[in-house]
Amino acid sequence: MPLYKLEQFYPNYRERFGGDDVKALDVHTEGGVRVGSVADALVDQDGRFRYLVIDTSVDSLSKKILLPIGLSRINYPAKRVYVDGLSKQQIEHLPEYGENIPVDENFEEKVRSVFRSSTSNLIYDRETYSYQKEPALYDLNEQYHQTLRLYEERLIAHKHRIKTGEVAVSKHVETEIARVSVPVEKERVVIERVQPTAATVVDPNEAKFQEGQVARIEVYEETPEIYKEAFVREEVRVKKVVDRDTVETQDTIRREELDINTAGELHVDETSTTRHGVV
Repeated sequence: MPLYKLEQFYPNYRERFGGDDVKALDVHTEGGVRVGSVADALVDQDGRFRYLVIDTSVDSLSKKILLPIGLSRINYPAKRVYVDGLSKQQIEHLPEYGENIPVDENFEEKVRSVFRSSTSNLIYDRETYSYQKEPALYDLNEQYHQTLRLYEERLIAHKHRIKTGEVAVSKHVETEIARVSVPVEKERVVIERVQPTAATVVDPNEAKFQEGQVARIEVYEETPEIYKEAFVREEVRVKKVVDRDTVETQDTIRREELDINTAGELHVDETSTTRHGVV
């Protein structure tokens, strides 16, 4: 069965335990001797706590080990975790836990073999083993671990995106008749034959009668030159904008509250109005 670090499985685990952080607790024996601190916790695929990762420090020996959760007693007000004895000899025989060391079935069995009672008649079978077979190591139903869970309902809001439409922007070509006026000039020759108003006598020596005399005049005209050019008439920019709104809803939710009834002269100390889930 795969195991997960506490924060991997419960990213907001502090909220789950009313703001308490199991990682910040020191580990003491029932006699009050400090043997280390909690570095992390491992849970199974169902979210049940199976091990505390203990950063041990006993005499000159220090290493990280896994402690089955059933051997611990957590006291949040005192900020301590108590264990039913954790000897230097046990720490020496326990496999060292590390970030890059996989916690597989063999690793767990090495841990269990150190803490397993000598009177246990369990025969380990990897194929059929389950945590329920060793409640002394993994259950929290001892005298100091009796737990009454109070449940409450919460409204959970999720959202998902759905396609509500589509806008397609394209272009097409339209044709029309365009007219343009260009003024042009044409030259033409005007020949005028004018009769003199008075007779003029020409000296015979000056009069030259010749054939083949030609006067040339070049005649021009303008012709229109019309062609087409393409210009950018308009730019169209397409973009999306997000309009935000808040959708509110309401429903009736339930919450369980604790009722304490005592009989006789029994004094009950309630240390906190917030009931912490026992790891």
